[in-house]
Amino acid sequence: MQKDLLLILGLLMIVMLLVMVAQRIRIAYPIFLVIAGLGISFIPGVPEVKLDPEVIFLFFLPPILYEAAWYTSWNDFWKWKRPIAFLALGLVLVTSSVVAYTSTVLIPGFTLALGFLLGGIISPPDAIAATTVLKGMKVPRRTSTILEGESLVNDASSLIVFRFALLTIFTGTFSIQAAVGQFFVVAGMGIVVGILLAHLFYVIHRFLPTTPAIDATFTIITPYVLYLTAEHFHFSGVMAVVSGGLFMSFRSHEIFKTGMTRVNMVGVWETLIFTMNALLFIMIGLELPEVIRGLGETSIVQGIQYGLVISLIVIVVRILWVYPLAHVPRWISSAARKDVSPGWKNPLIIGWAGMRGVVSLATALSIPTVVHAQMAFPFRNLIIFITFIVIFITLVFQGLTLPLLIKWIKIDEIDPVSSSHEQQMGIQKILDQVAKDELERNDALQIEQNSFLRNLNQRLNDNLAIEQLHLTATELHDQKQKELNKYHGILADIFKLQRKALVNMRKQKLYSEEEIRKAESSLDLKELKIAGYKHF
Repeated sequence: MQKDLLLILGLLMIVMLLVMVAQRIRIAYPIFLVIAGLGISFIPGVPEVKLDPEVIFLFFLPPILYEAAWYTSWNDFWKWKRPIAFLALGLVLVTSSVVAYTSTVLIPGFTLALGFLLGGIISPPDAIAATTVLKGMKVPRRTSTILEGESLVNDASSLIVFRFALLTIFTGTFSIQAAVGQFFVVAGMGIVVGILLAHLFYVIHRFLPTTPAIDATFTIITPYVLYLTAEHFHFSGVMAVVSGGLFMSFRSHEIFKTGMTRVNMVGVWETLIFTMNALLFIMIGLELPEVIRGLGETSIVQGIQYGLVISLIVIVVRILWVYPLAHVPRWISSAARKDVSPGWKNPLIIGWAGMRGVVSLATALSIPTVVHAQMAFPFRNLIIFITFIVIFITLVFQGLTLPLLIKWIKIDEIDPVSSSHEQQMGIQKILDQVAKDELERNDALQIEQNSFLRNLNQRLNDNLAIEQLHLTATELHDQKQKELNKYHGILADIFKLQRKALVNMRKQKLYSEEEIRKAESSLDLKELKIAGYKHF
């Protein structure tokens, strides 16, 4: 037990150091961790790290999906539901089918059921890889929304394909009508379970006397309860987590009513999800020696050849699917023509952002070792090896070239969306007006008598004048943005000096530790105002 704990802690320290290196050389950390894990795995004497698929599905997947669903805008998700559905459902089925028929021709003795099994494993892009690679890149809001929405649902559809292919291998029978019907039952009932249980947690958060720590704990419990309950009844745990996460996110303004609760949960969830993702990606690389040992009679060269061909197929199929998806509905439907045309650049980014990840590898590793007592599962080790090659090719090759592609095509915002700065100014104008109206309606006399209220009212008047100037004189936007950036920079320097002053106060024992911590918390909140942060 102690040895295992030391191994985990050592792995965590290595992962954090590697992430810092990745940030330094400006490579998305999932890509760098896979490459680093691959290199570490060949160092003599390095302990074996074996991925347990049950741990991936039960421990890692629910919170990762829940967090992704939480930060997905329901309004944007619903607006772009058509391309999201065609990617998360249609493309998964098409990719699985093309891989299935191609692999039967490519690999001697490979059956169609095994082909669909492989197709179901490698069809879904990873939820984290694309968003991490795109972080900080200038891409249209529509593009990021579609990619995020696809990654929420495609795991569910691919796992259902995988289950049906596995069932066919074990039973030797397959009915397309029964499969399609069962597909919608499994996915649909997963959504029902997710929404029903999300209502339960909504009631807990809203009506029980919770604290910020209790609220944060319940948000961590929620995805596991949603996933395990749905899986217990043989429904889609992925769809339960996604639907429940979307529901809770949409109602979050009703259940998390204090700033302290939101700030507390942001810290908890960012740390949790970052650590989980980092561990998963380095374990992909560390798993290679185990995968190679399992190849058996198939040579490594032959396995790599199969993997390269299948990788090329999944890349090409995605690109060929995305372009008709972007334009054909505009020829058919007048409703689709109301949206601005995506052109050729937006589909190209979506088509190239098909990086596979840890869910594919965990699914492959979950294949049983035997069909029955007298028969080993056919081609199991080869399927796992091909899956690894597809993950490595798509994640590393496409992941490294995607930022270069975005810079090369110089894509601009497609839809008429105001900049983040302009939207924040508009929001703040409304909030300041609400505060000013409330002061003047209920506290007009107090404003004259109370210097604090008088100063607040003056600040609100000044803010409203500046905000109105900004909103009516857009030609001053660049200059105002420069002034704002300078203002934030000076404030950041001031906060640093104030922190040093607090350190000196602590050393000189001028004030109690408790009061100094309160002052530090106040500084934290002031820094958050200028730095910006995710909101629960």
